Amino acid sequence: MSPVLEVKNLHVHFETYGGTVQAVRGVNFELNEGETLAIVGESGSGKSVTSKSLMGLIPRPNGKIVEGEILFENQDLAKLKEKELQKMRGKDISMIFQDPMTSLNPTMKVGKQIMEVLMLHQKLSKKEAKKRAIELLDLVGIPFPDKRVDQYPHQFSGGMRQRVVIAIALACNPKVLIADEPTTALDVTIQAQILELMKDIQKKMNTSIIFITHDLGVVANVADRVAVMYAGKIVEIGTVDDIFYNPKHPYTWGLIGSMPTVDSQEEKLYAIPGTPPDLLYPPKGDAFALRSNYALAIDFEEAPPMFKISDTHSAATWLLHEDAPNIEPPKAVKLRMEGMAKGAGGDMNGDVNNE
Repeated sequence: MSPVLEVKNLHVHFETYGGTVQAVRGVNFELNEGETLAIVGESGSGKSVTSKSLMGLIPRPNGKIVEGEILFENQDLAKLKEKELQKMRGKDISMIFQDPMTSLNPTMKVGKQIMEVLMLHQKLSKKEAKKRAIELLDLVGIPFPDKRVDQYPHQFSGGMRQRVVIAIALACNPKVLIADEPTTALDVTIQAQILELMKDIQKKMNTSIIFITHDLGVVANVADRVAVMYAGKIVEIGTVDDIFYNPKHPYTWGLIGSMPTVDSQEEKLYAIPGTPPDLLYPPKGDAFALRSNYALAIDFEEAPPMFKISDTHSAATWLLHEDAPNIEPPKAVKLRMEGMAKGAGGDMNGDVNNE
């Protein structure tokens, strides 16, 4: 099966008064039809910049794609002009942003905001667009959609506003949906509802989803595959089971070790020491080496390649080299892995705790 989207050797830089920030440094991944790929990592890891690059939303003139390809339907999106990108946004690739209140126009009825997309990209009449807007509000679980279509954003709760944003993103049946931390601004209960809604919609529409988050607990519920980002690079990629039950990169160990589980009330959570590197001056070698208790001498000299672990699983760490010592994940990480397995009932795609 050929991928819906391919990202090859993507590099994104930002020019600042202090110099050039190398925000994304050689990212590679594929997105298959009907799958959800989660991209996880700390703030500043480059995950949101990567997602915005796909939509041509890098702030200009300071930000730019300096190298790489974004292949979608035989086109390289990295080379398209703004007018060409405008035709593609919302129609073929849509995006759900983090804060629904800043995504919606407070002075415009929500129905009209959905209708705009339909009238622009699908050339529907005003009457047809309103009918479709009501159908979309109903699809995303908003009660009394025929009445609420004529209400303003401030008349909706935070969770309902996010549902409206999802309706706008789905209006033209996009092939790819990018969700940039769509549940961060919501409380735990509403977060779980939105995640369940996205899973349900994906089944109905067979949309391919890129889900951006810093919360590994969310990932277990929504993703088929996971890409772990650190300092502008993907350091590990695999299926949900690969990442949660057989993690290989020390950074992934740190993320899992710091994640609460159903049995972790009395356990001290693991904290990754130090802070991410300054990407004005990316470090030589492995960017995570200074924060890792398992760094080898070569980590400070040469960046590791992506080692293939299985057909679905790869990681960029010298610990996978044939000459490297055999190092197991720390005890805290193993406890979290056991806790997650217990909480999931042996199925990572089941109902894991919703952090």
